[in-house]
Amino acid sequence: MNIELEKEGKRGRAGGTTRMASGCCGTKKQKFSQNQQEMMNGHDHGRHSDGAGSNASAQVNGHGHMNGHGSVVPLHNGVSRLPHDDRIASLEMCYFCFDVLYTNLNSMEPPKTPNFTNDAFPLFVTWKIGKDHRLRGCMGTFNALHLHSGLREYAITSAFKDSRFPPISRDEFPKLQVSVSILCHFEDGNDYLDWTVGIHGIRIEFHNERGYKRTATYLPEVAPEQGWNQTQTIDSLLRKGGLKGQITPDVRAGIKLTRYQSEKVTVAYQDYVNRWASNGTTRAF
Repeated sequence: MNIELEKEGKRGRAGGTTRMASGCCGTKKQKFSQNQQEMMNGHDHGRHSDGAGSNASAQVNGHGHMNGHGSVVPLHNGVSRLPHDDRIASLEMCYFCFDVLYTNLNSMEPPKTPNFTNDAFPLFVTWKIGKDHRLRGCMGTFNALHLHSGLREYAITSAFKDSRFPPISRDEFPKLQVSVSILCHFEDGNDYLDWTVGIHGIRIEFHNERGYKRTATYLPEVAPEQGWNQTQTIDSLLRKGGLKGQITPDVRAGIKLTRYQSEKVTVAYQDYVNRWASNGTTRAF
């Protein structure tokens, strides 16, 4: 199984106390529940660039290693990592998300506690479907959650509670792939342009025509996948966050921007099945 490393970011955790549940791949505006969860998108429905080889991959977005620059060290098991080998995200997290969804769809006991780290980080879980990897659900949180419970929660939430889609069904399970994004290195931007396409994800706060504060986010991969520059990305986020009026330089200047980076791992259904087969068991519909 080939695993690709794009770039490495510094570890970090999001500050604040407001928990945010976020669909990460579309243009629906956020909704708020009674427990102050904020619903918004981190990806966009658009073209998705896919690498060759296995669908299992590890990608990291961060400073200093964009577009393949920097030293990457291949390990014996096919995993490429940067020298200090301090990555957080792992393929085990994706296998765990598949396990959580599988047991839920089949009314089985939930999977046992996984072996990967249980440190707390903000996270997103993204489900895609089919050969063209169409978005099927994406939600997450900017609060730092312990990864065991956080991934367990958002594997289900993104599969069943993304308001843009009906719940994922048993028939769809063999067509799925899942991505886990661990968010890190949060920094306040000086203005709406204080971030780099292909390195940073961004979260914006702004006030709409009625004076209400709204927020929206895109994960780091969205802008390069869509071919957007900084201003196009910001304008798309404003629309996604519910702004109906004209987008003027003053509107953009009034944005409060937070930039962040992510580590992303992806596993397809067949990789998941192969993983179970390597242990002498089956897990397939």
